[in-house]
Amino acid sequence: MTPALDPAIMKAVERLDYRVTAGDLASQAGLDINMAQRGLLALASEAGGHLQVAESGDVVFQFPQNFRDLLRNKYFRLRLKEWWQRVWRVLFYLIRISFGIVLVLLIVLAIAAVVILAIAASSSRDDDNGGGVDFGRGGGSGIWFFPDFGWIFYPNYTDRYRERRNSSQPNQLNFLEAIYSFLFGDGNPNAELEERRWSTIGTVIRHNRGAVIAEQVSPYLDDVGKGFDQEYEQYMLPVLTRFDGRPEVSPEGQMVYHFPSLQTTVTEAKSRSFPPFLREALWQFSQAGSGQKVAAIALGCVLLVLAGVLNLWLAAGVGIAGGALAFVRAIAVLSLGYSVAFLGIPLIRSFWLQFRNRKIQARNDQRELRSRQLAQADPVLQQKLGFAQQFAAETVIRDEDLIYTTETDLIEQESEQADRIDAEWRERLEGNG
Repeated sequence: MTPALDPAIMKAVERLDYRVTAGDLASQAGLDINMAQRGLLALASEAGGHLQVAESGDVVFQFPQNFRDLLRNKYFRLRLKEWWQRVWRVLFYLIRISFGIVLVLLIVLAIAAVVILAIAASSSRDDDNGGGVDFGRGGGSGIWFFPDFGWIFYPNYTDRYRERRNSSQPNQLNFLEAIYSFLFGDGNPNAELEERRWSTIGTVIRHNRGAVIAEQVSPYLDDVGKGFDQEYEQYMLPVLTRFDGRPEVSPEGQMVYHFPSLQTTVTEAKSRSFPPFLREALWQFSQAGSGQKVAAIALGCVLLVLAGVLNLWLAAGVGIAGGALAFVRAIAVLSLGYSVAFLGIPLIRSFWLQFRNRKIQARNDQRELRSRQLAQADPVLQQKLGFAQQFAAETVIRDEDLIYTTETDLIEQESEQADRIDAEWRERLEGNG
């Protein structure tokens, strides 16, 4: 994906009210400062953005509020991607509910197969010739009350059955989604962890006006190393690279980190809250309700019992033949395999999640410990914090600070600037007079 179509950049520009600096974008989205600069240039070029230059030489990017529409009209690929995302949401929803549909369908078919075997066994005992039952014709003694099962082999049986279930019991869809959640969970709760990490680090740096010490950043990192790496703060290198920072050394040999690119903004500093440390969310087994999980386990057990009954009956050699025998055998195998997987996958997943959550909790505990150490700063940390304040600064670019913008003609801007300078001089002369 080209930088102009990077969703993170577009989303950050919208959150920042369409007027940003590279430092604003880097701190808001947690992007590499160079990537933020390139992304803003590309987005401004493709979406009709404007450049504004302050007297200090800093560059501000101004974007139209409909820049997404401009990109959408310009790029067929973007329209195709949005179309596919809508289609995929529908497809994925159908995939989710299909596991519950298959479970219910197999239970129904397994019950039908058990009834077939029961009727066959009853007919065998009552038939003096000991022959099997022809279920294809639906005749024979003792089966007058049972429906004809030949329609099960129609090619569109599954579709017709699914449509009938969805139309007659629309409220079942929530439960079908719960089946998928019971089997496979609800996705990674930390899918946006890296975005949260770098966005928070950028906010911490901006909150401290572009100058921090390593101990202020370490509660948001996973591995700060040991021994040499921790003592010499090697873990700060990715932060320096991403946000275009540089280390500064105090007379006592202590290191602080200065980020000039994050000291320029177009908005006044606001008290933006951020957590004291980065907390990873624990994996949940399922978001399904307790009643839905009990029902799912019960249905899985029912299918397992039915599969066991079918396989035992087939092993005993019940007298059926032809299509009925093939149907019963197929349902017996499918029911056994599906029920074992249906009950086994969540069991294995529960043990795996416990193992994974222990690791997540350990990382959370380490980051929280580093946060507490910062809150209870000893004299050495306080000395470092004091030295960092020497580099703390913030430059707010206002409209009156602009000397050039691509929004208007250069001659008009020069004329307006000359008029403004003349007005300032007249005010000074009148004041002196």
